[in-house]
Amino acid sequence: MTARTIAKVLVTALATPLLAATLLTPSAVAQETAKQDLKQAGHETKDATKKTGHAIAKGTKTGVRKTKNGTVKAYDKTKEGTKKVAHKTAKGTEKAADKVEDKTQPNN
Repeated sequence: MTARTIAKVLVTALATPLLAATLLTPSAVAQETAKQDLKQAGHETKDATKKTGHAIAKGTKTGVRKTKNGTVKAYDKTKEGTKKVAHKTAKGTEKAADKVEDKTQPNN
């Protein structure tokens, strides 16, 4: 074997593992990046779901509070209106009774 042949064998022996390592490294990095991307996507989905849940809860509480306030207001207005109607009915009844009383008096 000549020196030149030995040099080729050594270069080939050293270059093959180095070339293999170089070619395999991006693949390993790509796999790791894809795994990280999926993991990050999962975390982002979880966070978005939490935010949505909190927003729904806040909206529900606001809706319940406003419904309660509206119901109380409607109750108060109905109560007020009922008192007003009862008062006017009583006044109207008195007025009608006075008119009828005048007509039922014997004529002197």
